[in-house]
Amino acid sequence: MAVSGKTRAVVLVHPNNPTGSYVSSCERELLNSFCGEHGLALVVDEVFLDSPHDHATRISFTSNRHSLTFTLSGLSKISGLPQMKLAWVVTTGPQKLVSEAIGRLEVIADTYLSLSAPVQLAAGVLLEQRKKIQPLLLERVGTDLAELDRQLANQKSCERLNVEGGWYAVLRVPVTRSDEDLAIDLLRETSVMLHPGHFFDFPSDGYLILSLLTPPAEFRKGIEKVLQFLNR
Repeated sequence: MAVSGKTRAVVLVHPNNPTGSYVSSCERELLNSFCGEHGLALVVDEVFLDSPHDHATRISFTSNRHSLTFTLSGLSKISGLPQMKLAWVVTTGPQKLVSEAIGRLEVIADTYLSLSAPVQLAAGVLLEQRKKIQPLLLERVGTDLAELDRQLANQKSCERLNVEGGWYAVLRVPVTRSDEDLAIDLLRETSVMLHPGHFFDFPSDGYLILSLLTPPAEFRKGIEKVLQFLNR
């Protein structure tokens, strides 16, 4: 990792978006050691924490006590409600650092992040809805991922990266042009939209990102068109 005198925090996405990889226990220990050595905080985005493909519970960074840690989440993903602007920060770590941080967060929240009254009043109901929507989302994601693997098994030019959680899959594709040009050509010729890897800072071409939330029948047809295009 690169660190300088200006570095204040390490930012994580747990699980990562779009690769879907969770931070392991070993990685968590290394991060805490690194942050302790350099006096850094951890900022952890956990909006997809409740979307593991194997349905196994993953440990949240809200339990982290070794470093000053800001764990972020919100209704957008956990309840499938992106239009309801409600998010939160859980602050943990050494008590002195937590007290100082919360004092500063209160000023920021009061100054810049006012929450609308209707969403505040409905928060309890909206949070409760996650118990209904999350199983449906995971079923959709699992169905589409299985269909993707079935179709990938019948060709040789493309493969997907391993994914542990979240709503996306990453395709490794032949590098015949830039990812952006490829995504545009796919949209023009097949009417299927995928995101080029550089949208997510992939270091090289050859990666396309697709959503696993598409209705299964549409997803099946879309993947058929994409793979036919990429394998021709």
